[in-house]
Amino acid sequence: MRRFLTALAIWLAAAIPAAAQQTEIETVIADQFERFRADDFAAAFEHASPTIRGLFGTPENFGAMVRNGYPMVHRPKSFRFLDLGEGRRGLRQIVEVEDIAGRRHLLAYEMIETENGWKINGVQLLPPPDVAA
Repeated sequence: MRRFLTALAIWLAAAIPAAAQQTEIETVIADQFERFRADDFAAAFEHASPTIRGLFGTPENFGAMVRNGYPMVHRPKSFRFLDLGEGRRGLRQIVEVEDIAGRRHLLAYEMIETENGWKINGVQLLPPPDVAA
C-alpha cells in the first residue's frame, strides 16, 4: 500500500504542473485567435516567440503573413484543443480549427516557455487524417 501511495503522489506531482502548462498554453493560443478576429495584430504579435518576432519584425508584417498564409487562423469559426506533447524545441499543441466555410484544419503549435510566459514559436498546417470508409 505504501508503494502505491508513493507512486500516486509522484504521479500527481507530475500531473499538476503538466495540467497547468496545458491551461497556460491553451490560454495563449485562444487569446491570439481572439486578437486575430479583432484584427489586433499588435496584441496577437505579443504571443509570438522572440524568434518569430525577429523574423517578421512588425505586427503589420506578421498580420499580413497570417491573413495570406493562415486564413483559418485569421478568421476561425471555431477551434478546439487536442493533444499536447513534446515537440522538437518545446511543447507541441495540436488544434483543430474550423474555418468560416466549415472546413476543418489541424494545426500544430510549437510552444516555448520564456521568461515572459509561453510563446508561439511556429504553426504548422498538418495533413488531414486518412478517412476510412
